[in-house]
Amino acid sequence: MTNALYKLYLKLIHVEYGDKLSLKGLPFIYNPKGASLTIGNNCVIKSSFMSNLVGLYSRTILLTRVSGASIEIGNNVGISGATIYARSRIVIGSNTNIGGNTKILDNDFHPVDPGERLKDNKDAIGTLPVHIGENCFIGCNVLILKGSKIGNNCVVGAGAVVSGSFEDNCVIAGNPAKIIKRV
Repeated sequence: MTNALYKLYLKLIHVEYGDKLSLKGLPFIYNPKGASLTIGNNCVIKSSFMSNLVGLYSRTILLTRVSGASIEIGNNVGISGATIYARSRIVIGSNTNIGGNTKILDNDFHPVDPGERLKDNKDAIGTLPVHIGENCFIGCNVLILKGSKIGNNCVVGAGAVVSGSFEDNCVIAGNPAKIIKRV
Protein backbone atom coordinates (compact mmCIF):
# COMPACT_ATOMS: atom_id res chain seq x y z
CA MET A 1 0.00 0.00 0.00
CA THR A 2 1.37 3.41 -0.92
CA ASN A 3 1.47 6.43 1.41
CA ALA A 4 -1.36 8.02 -0.60
CA LEU A 5 -3.60 4.96 -0.19
CA TYR A 6 -2.76 4.67 3.49
CA LYS A 7 -3.59 8.34 4.03
CA LEU A 8 -6.96 7.71 2.38
CA TYR A 9 -7.49 4.88 4.89
CA LEU A 10 -6.63 7.32 7.72
CA LYS A 11 -9.32 9.70 6.47
CA LEU A 12 -11.84 6.84 6.37
CA ILE A 13 -11.20 6.01 10.05
CA HIS A 14 -11.40 9.71 10.98
CA VAL A 15 -7.73 10.23 11.82
CA GLU A 16 -6.83 13.89 11.49
CA TYR A 17 -3.30 14.57 10.31
CA GLY A 18 -1.39 17.67 9.31
CA ASP A 19 0.79 18.54 6.35
CA LYS A 20 3.82 16.47 5.43
CA LEU A 21 2.96 13.27 7.34
CA SER A 22 5.69 10.80 6.38
CA LEU A 23 5.10 7.06 6.75
CA LYS A 24 8.13 4.77 6.52
CA GLY A 25 6.48 1.39 6.25
CA LEU A 26 2.88 0.78 7.26
CA PRO A 27 1.84 1.48 10.85
CA PHE A 28 -1.15 -0.24 12.43
CA ILE A 29 -3.66 2.49 13.27
CA TYR A 30 -7.06 1.86 14.86
CA ASN A 31 -9.52 4.64 15.70
CA PRO A 32 -13.08 3.47 16.43
CA LYS A 33 -16.18 5.62 16.13
CA GLY A 34 -16.31 8.19 18.93
CA ALA A 35 -12.54 8.16 19.54
CA SER A 36 -10.10 10.87 18.46
CA LEU A 37 -6.65 10.48 16.92
CA THR A 38 -4.81 13.58 15.70
CA ILE A 39 -1.31 13.83 14.24
CA GLY A 40 0.30 17.26 13.74
CA ASN A 41 2.32 18.71 10.87
CA ASN A 42 5.70 17.33 9.75
CA CYS A 43 5.44 14.05 11.67
CA VAL A 44 7.40 10.92 10.75
CA ILE A 45 6.11 7.47 11.66
CA LYS A 46 8.61 4.66 11.10
CA SER A 47 7.28 1.13 10.92
CA SER A 48 9.65 -0.89 8.77
CA PHE A 49 12.61 -2.84 10.11
CA MET A 50 15.20 -0.82 8.18
CA SER A 51 13.65 2.58 8.90
CA ASN A 52 15.45 2.78 12.24
CA LEU A 53 18.68 0.88 12.72
CA VAL A 54 18.09 0.44 16.46
CA GLY A 55 16.17 -2.67 15.30
CA LEU A 56 12.41 -2.28 15.36
CA TYR A 57 10.54 -5.32 16.71
CA SER A 58 7.20 -4.34 15.20
CA ARG A 59 5.35 -1.72 13.22
CA THR A 60 4.23 1.43 14.98
CA ILE A 61 0.82 0.91 16.58
CA LEU A 62 -1.47 3.89 17.28
CA LEU A 63 -4.63 2.66 18.95
CA THR A 64 -7.59 4.46 20.48
CA ARG A 65 -9.30 1.40 21.91
CA VAL A 66 -12.71 2.72 22.93
CA SER A 67 -15.16 5.50 22.15
CA GLY A 68 -14.04 8.63 23.99
CA ALA A 69 -10.35 7.71 23.95
CA SER A 70 -7.91 10.16 22.38
CA ILE A 71 -4.35 10.37 21.15
CA GLU A 72 -2.99 13.84 20.36
CA ILE A 73 0.39 14.02 18.64
CA GLY A 74 1.92 17.49 18.17
CA ASN A 75 3.92 18.89 15.28
CA ASN A 76 7.38 17.64 14.26
CA VAL A 77 7.06 14.37 16.18
CA GLY A 78 9.06 11.27 15.23
CA ILE A 79 7.87 7.79 16.21
CA SER A 80 9.82 4.57 15.55
CA GLY A 81 8.18 1.18 16.00
CA ALA A 82 6.35 2.35 19.13
CA THR A 83 3.00 1.28 20.56
CA ILE A 84 0.74 4.10 21.74
CA TYR A 85 -2.41 2.55 23.22
CA ALA A 86 -5.17 4.76 24.67
CA ARG A 87 -8.35 3.88 26.54
CA SER A 88 -8.40 7.39 28.05
CA ARG A 89 -6.03 10.09 26.73
CA ILE A 90 -2.42 10.32 25.57
CA VAL A 91 -0.85 13.66 24.61
CA ILE A 92 2.58 13.92 22.96
CA GLY A 93 3.98 17.44 22.67
CA SER A 94 5.53 18.97 19.57
CA ASN A 95 9.19 18.37 18.66
CA THR A 96 9.30 15.10 20.59
CA ASN A 97 11.05 11.94 19.34
CA ILE A 98 9.95 8.51 20.49
CA GLY A 99 12.63 5.84 20.21
CA GLY A 100 12.34 2.35 18.81
CA ASN A 101 10.06 -0.17 20.49
CA THR A 102 8.75 2.24 23.13
CA LYS A 103 5.34 1.50 24.69
CA ILE A 104 3.06 4.29 25.93
CA LEU A 105 -0.01 2.98 27.76
CA ASP A 106 -2.71 4.89 29.62
CA ASN A 107 -4.28 1.72 31.01
CA ASP A 108 -3.64 -1.62 32.70
CA PHE A 109 -4.90 -3.71 29.71
CA HIS A 110 -6.75 -6.01 32.15
CA PRO A 111 -8.54 -5.47 35.47
CA VAL A 112 -6.20 -5.69 38.44
CA ASP A 113 -8.93 -7.27 40.61
CA PRO A 114 -8.86 -11.06 40.03
CA GLY A 115 -12.65 -11.42 40.13
CA GLU A 116 -13.14 -8.68 37.55
CA ARG A 117 -10.37 -10.20 35.44
CA LEU A 118 -12.14 -13.60 35.49
CA LYS A 119 -15.37 -11.88 34.38
CA ASP A 120 -13.35 -10.10 31.66
CA ASN A 121 -14.92 -6.82 32.81
CA LYS A 122 -13.47 -4.20 30.47
CA ASP A 123 -15.07 -1.42 32.55
CA ALA A 124 -12.81 -2.40 35.47
CA ILE A 125 -9.60 -1.70 33.52
CA GLY A 126 -7.74 1.10 35.30
CA THR A 127 -6.95 4.15 33.15
CA LEU A 128 -5.19 7.47 33.73
CA PRO A 129 -4.12 9.98 31.05
CA VAL A 130 -0.50 10.25 29.93
CA HIS A 131 1.11 13.57 29.03
CA ILE A 132 4.53 13.93 27.38
CA GLY A 133 5.75 17.52 27.04
CA GLU A 134 7.32 19.34 24.14
CA ASN A 135 10.87 18.83 22.87
CA CYS A 136 11.37 15.50 24.65
CA PHE A 137 13.52 12.58 23.58
CA ILE A 138 12.28 9.14 24.60
CA GLY A 139 15.00 6.48 24.22
CA CYS A 140 14.47 3.01 22.79
CA ASN A 141 12.61 0.27 24.68
CA VAL A 142 11.02 2.69 27.17
CA LEU A 143 7.76 1.79 28.94
CA ILE A 144 5.58 4.78 29.91
CA LEU A 145 2.75 3.72 32.21
CA LYS A 146 -0.69 5.16 32.91
CA GLY A 147 -0.84 8.48 34.71
CA SER A 148 2.70 9.47 33.76
CA LYS A 149 3.50 13.14 33.16
CA ILE A 150 6.80 14.08 31.55
CA GLY A 151 7.65 17.79 31.42
CA ASN A 152 9.06 19.77 28.51
CA ASN A 153 12.67 19.30 27.33
CA CYS A 154 13.11 15.94 29.05
CA VAL A 155 15.21 12.96 28.01
CA VAL A 156 14.11 9.45 28.98
CA GLY A 157 16.96 6.94 28.96
CA ALA A 158 16.74 3.67 27.04
CA GLY A 159 14.86 0.90 28.82
CA ALA A 160 13.35 3.16 31.49
CA VAL A 161 10.05 2.26 33.13
CA VAL A 162 8.25 5.58 33.68
CA SER A 163 5.49 6.02 36.23
CA GLY A 164 4.64 9.30 37.94
CA SER A 165 5.31 12.97 37.28
CA PHE A 166 8.58 14.51 36.17
CA GLU A 167 9.41 18.21 35.95
CA ASP A 168 10.68 20.10 32.90
CA ASN A 169 14.35 19.95 31.84
CA CYS A 170 15.50 16.67 33.33
CA VAL A 171 17.00 13.34 32.35
CA ILE A 172 15.00 10.35 33.56
CA ALA A 173 16.36 6.79 33.63
CA GLY A 174 16.06 3.45 35.34
CA ASN A 175 13.45 1.01 36.60
CA PRO A 176 11.62 2.62 38.24
CA ALA A 177 12.58 5.79 36.40
CA LYS A 178 14.10 8.59 38.48
CA ILE A 179 15.55 11.98 37.71
CA ILE A 180 19.29 11.47 37.28
CA LYS A 181 20.20 14.92 35.95
CA ARG A 182 18.77 18.35 35.32
CA VAL A 183 19.50 20.11 32.03
